[in-house]
Amino acid sequence: MTGPLARRYRRRMFAYPRAYRRSRGDELLGTLLEAAPPGRTRPTLRETADLVRHGLRARIGRPASRSVVLWAVLATVISGVFGAAFATRLAWETARPLPSAAEAEAMLAGIVPGQRFAGVQDAPAMFVIYGSPLSWTSADDLLLGDGGEYGLASVGGGVDGVPDVPPQQIVDQATDNLHAQGWTVYPPIIHNLYDCIGPPCDPDTIPTSTTIVAERGDTTFSLQVNFESTVDTTFMTAQFQRATPSAVHPFGVAGGLLTAAVAFLLFGWASRRTEPGHPARGSVLTLFGVAMALWWAPTLVAVPSMAAHHLDEPHPSWHPLWEWLGQPALSLPFLIGTGAALLGLALAAIPHPQPVAVSRKT
Repeated sequence: MTGPLARRYRRRMFAYPRAYRRSRGDELLGTLLEAAPPGRTRPTLRETADLVRHGLRARIGRPASRSVVLWAVLATVISGVFGAAFATRLAWETARPLPSAAEAEAMLAGIVPGQRFAGVQDAPAMFVIYGSPLSWTSADDLLLGDGGEYGLASVGGGVDGVPDVPPQQIVDQATDNLHAQGWTVYPPIIHNLYDCIGPPCDPDTIPTSTTIVAERGDTTFSLQVNFESTVDTTFMTAQFQRATPSAVHPFGVAGGLLTAAVAFLLFGWASRRTEPGHPARGSVLTLFGVAMALWWAPTLVAVPSMAAHHLDEPHPSWHPLWEWLGQPALSLPFLIGTGAALLGLALAAIPHPQPVAVSRKT
């Protein structure tokens, strides 16, 4: 029970909850040692996998339940993904500041020479909501329907009026200049400026806009040129943004795995605590269901929409992970779900009622 093989078995038995190891650990270890052939010094891969699998199953309790494993997976996955999203937001703090207004104007002069862009200003922060850094004063916008306005800031401007040269010439010249200056230029994106109205309607007569997307180093650039404009409209807009920092990916993986592990352990603890007989069992199960619904529903809505958007047009940098989860546009349901989960954990901590001893008189 104390040799090298026993110690290695004990390390793998760590997958079981502490109470299980205390009550049945020696029995399980003795069975493993009796079944091991003479001379074995290490558990086999199959034994290791079985110990981990059965240990994790024991952690979530409710041995007679057929659905508890599914609920544990749902809670672990969604918690891990949210944890990864928060970690990637933290990793964005490693990005270089956005180009200054002077730097942006200099780059624009080299890409579309002869055009005077108005409204080029320094960005107040890397992420903004309605053009301002996130603050407590914008909490109502963030929570009450306008959270989708929170996004990556940009530095750029627009050109009003009617162009002096044909719009296609501007597009071609900008594309050539970008290539010459070392930018990676993606295929142009062409959209109709408005839908066909009719009948009668000739789709070929609908004016279009062309958007050029390019990337160089940690900077992305987009230029939109409208092929129909008047003296009172903007016919060209341009903006510079920062590409996704390299730290985002390791931060996301580490944050996701750590949060998933913590979520699984908390789920298992609460599940074992609220087995039949616990005074708050029904309330905990209800609150858990509310949390899962409010966490998963925005994600299931947002993922197909974001996937279609990314397939529809090129993206040098994909949208941040939190937008794939419907955040912060649907941050209010997320916060309510988080409150439900925390309340459920608090109720699960209520101790079981102690059995009352009954005395027998003879």
